[in-house]
Amino acid sequence: MSDRYDGKIVVHHRGYGFVDLGPDAPVSSAFVAPPDLNPLVAGDRVTVDLEPSGKDRFQAKNLELVDRFRQELFGQVVRHRGKPHLEVDRHVANTDWPLDGAKDLKDGTYVVARIEGKRVVLDREVPETEVSLARIIARYGLRTDYPDSPSPKKLDRKIRRDLRDVVTITIDGPTSRDLDDALAVLPPDPNGAIRVLVSIADVDALVPEGSPLDLEAAARGTSVYLAGHTMPMLPRAYSEDALSLLPGVDRAAMTAELRIDPEGRVRAVDIYASVIRSDQRLDYETVSRWLETADDDILDEALLPCLRGLRAVSARLAMARSIRGGVRLLSEETTIALDTETQEPTELQARTSGPANLLVERLMVAANEAVATWMHERGLPSLYRVHEPPTEDRVGALAEAARQLGFELGLGSELTPIGLAALERQFADTPHEPVFQQLLRRLLGPARYTPEPAMHFGLAAPLYLHFTSPIRRYADLVVHRVIKGYLAGDRERNAHEPEMQTIAEEVNQRALRARKAETERLRVLAARWFASRIGERRMGRVIAVKPFGLVVQLEGTGIAGTVEADSLDGGPFQVNATRDALVATEDETVRYGLGQKLEVEVAGVDELLGRIDLQPL
Repeated sequence: MSDRYDGKIVVHHRGYGFVDLGPDAPVSSAFVAPPDLNPLVAGDRVTVDLEPSGKDRFQAKNLELVDRFRQELFGQVVRHRGKPHLEVDRHVANTDWPLDGAKDLKDGTYVVARIEGKRVVLDREVPETEVSLARIIARYGLRTDYPDSPSPKKLDRKIRRDLRDVVTITIDGPTSRDLDDALAVLPPDPNGAIRVLVSIADVDALVPEGSPLDLEAAARGTSVYLAGHTMPMLPRAYSEDALSLLPGVDRAAMTAELRIDPEGRVRAVDIYASVIRSDQRLDYETVSRWLETADDDILDEALLPCLRGLRAVSARLAMARSIRGGVRLLSEETTIALDTETQEPTELQARTSGPANLLVERLMVAANEAVATWMHERGLPSLYRVHEPPTEDRVGALAEAARQLGFELGLGSELTPIGLAALERQFADTPHEPVFQQLLRRLLGPARYTPEPAMHFGLAAPLYLHFTSPIRRYADLVVHRVIKGYLAGDRERNAHEPEMQTIAEEVNQRALRARKAETERLRVLAARWFASRIGERRMGRVIAVKPFGLVVQLEGTGIAGTVEADSLDGGPFQVNATRDALVATEDETVRYGLGQKLEVEVAGVDELLGRIDLQPL
């Protein structure tokens, strides 16, 4: 074939690789032989020729580098023929790279090096306490440096609605510094409708489109929250200071003003540039305590009318959403505390979001949904957040798995948002809820950004987007700029601009990369925490069945380990047809299935892989 094709490099740990090709290629991927892979790293963008190598198979030839995915590599110093090389994670590169500047370093030293052509140059040594973190940052190509940028300019108040006299609050985690959303309410009108003001940091006011800082934010796509280490999309001078909606200071914002009637319906939406001054920064725990106890002494008296209004609006939205269906917003997450000096994990536990988290999430979801509808009605280009309904096969698999747990879902071939909410109610607050959450993730899959308007099935929202976190997500910043252009009089844009598809694909890829890095960091630290607990006994519940054995979530941690099939009594075993149980080949009454409670012992860990091995008792 004479045509050249674009693609991205994927490295297999056994030394060979593939190039993932675009839609114009005759196949989705092509094999790359080890010698051709040597000067490349995972994620590099290349052009290739395709050579047939069998039925419907092709090999990539004449690879030419177009763009480096990463500028740094992490690894250990090794020597070949007396010369220092960098031994890299084999998921990143298939060979050791000649390393300049490391002749005085001992073999085994962990370092970060800059890529320069076909060699790498020593940048810095990595202390032992930072090795696992540096490995993840390098593996996923997370960016660590920001371009030089001017000091943030002063706020221009002339074109903004002044909301500084409206009581406004922020509600965030106690350690958060990048505060990008603030809330206020106005008293009910004669019909009982309450106006809620959701004010979001106006990032575009200080980060112009096309500026070096904007291009860096686009390349990152999102802030990355690795346990114990945050990698903000924007430099901290912006994300935690100049843009953050800190109390007592004037801030540029984009405000979505929603008029919400007593039945929780958004009757009107107004979006405008504003200037706000947050009166106080509140944390989730304090507001949750007030919501649960109704003790007004917990809060400043001047804030009570605002919080009472927010509580009323949240209750209205909750009722409206329950009628539409979809899944609950309340979620459980694993938190890991680290020693500030040694970076060793000191605490690990599963925490459930409190009522204050739920209040804020309801308001943010309502704002995002209202803005999506507002933009769609005006024919504006946007980045919608879409969640497709599950396929008939997935619905059937979910119903069968639930049946094995003792739940009869009674689903047909099509699952509606109300049906989804109803089946979630069956599992809520039962011991099988963690299993259901895993099944639900597999059923629904991840949401994605797209310029094409469509439903967000999990939220039962006809249209949805992200507007409320532009400090942390580039997709939100894109939406802000389209809105600001429209408000400034730009009526030339249309809903089908091709560049929006490109932006959507890029932010999807970067969000996925960040999510994988965050998950791996959590697994690695959890394995490190359990490394000092070998022999400890715990109760767990089977949340997944695999050919190699069982995935068991340990109670109170949110962390899962694996039980090898060979360690189970009554084997050998095989996965049954519905993939919800291991069944003994000689006696089918011997089975280990989803939801089953097991007492296990921590048998070992692999910190590098983030794996916890469990032994059944």
